[in-house]
Amino acid sequence: MAAEQLQEKGVDREHALGLLRDMLRVRRFEEKCVELYTREKIRGFLHLYIGEEAVGAGLMRSVESDDAIVSTYREHGHALLRGISMNAVMAEMFGKVEGCSGGRGGSMHLFDKTTHFIGGNAIVGGGLPVAVGYALAAKMQHTNRAAWCIFGEGAMAEGEFHESMNLASLWQLPVVFCCENNYYAMGTALERSESETNLPAHARSYCIEAESVDGMDVLASEAAARRAADWVRAGKGPYFLEFQTYRFRAHSMFDPERYREKAEVHEQEARGPIRRFCDLLKAAGMLDDNDYGALETEITAEIESAVAFAEAGHLEPEEDLQRFVYAEENA
Repeated sequence: MAAEQLQEKGVDREHALGLLRDMLRVRRFEEKCVELYTREKIRGFLHLYIGEEAVGAGLMRSVESDDAIVSTYREHGHALLRGISMNAVMAEMFGKVEGCSGGRGGSMHLFDKTTHFIGGNAIVGGGLPVAVGYALAAKMQHTNRAAWCIFGEGAMAEGEFHESMNLASLWQLPVVFCCENNYYAMGTALERSESETNLPAHARSYCIEAESVDGMDVLASEAAARRAADWVRAGKGPYFLEFQTYRFRAHSMFDPERYREKAEVHEQEARGPIRRFCDLLKAAGMLDDNDYGALETEITAEIESAVAFAEAGHLEPEEDLQRFVYAEENA
């Protein structure tokens, strides 16, 4: 039955293992970041994506090289899956100049011009107008580029969400709104912040095509992203995707997490995206212990190399303190 299910979805072994590798790579990177944070190698805020990997791994398969990704402060996984090197991401976490943002952004402000990763945003909902602006430019320049705007459901209570949805629909812009609904935002349950908890209904009120997706299922996430990509590239206007997911860790490393029961978290972990996908692949005969072990070995080596790279990196010199604050001649 599992093999038939994958065959019906056009998923072969190579593709399936690629999706699993993507999710494992993000999970192990973040677990290492937790360890490094407790050792004070990484400072400041740290927001983890653990539990939500199926969303990023699935949607990135439909993102073209010229598309823009506008993300949130929980963006490590998005950055890695977009193609920013793990060395550059880890160095940025360490605050080193070799980092993708020159060591000035840290965990919440990853940025990379070459991959059109338009950055993590520390402001809730702050990326929505940026994505709409990028999509407007893409349309005015008569390109086939799209903007992919990733945000949490907490952003839907912000004014810029409604302003952005209105303009994107009004101007029929090629932007995919990707809401990662983990049900607690920073620490407030969805039903306590939204009078209408059917999130696609918010988008439909602006005449935007919208759907809900099981964000714990990487294949469902991938298929939904493909539908959205086809829609916006056909010039039909924006698309809204609600990925119903769940973060296994607290909002940030500073969060005492008193707003939900531990039993609920454990229940969600039991249906986690990596465990769930592994079970499916094993049942289909596409994954065995040797395959899984090889992936873990490969990813561990990449992480160790990235940590070594970051450790050997350099802090920005004090004489550069005011750089990028004032205009520079011949800049």
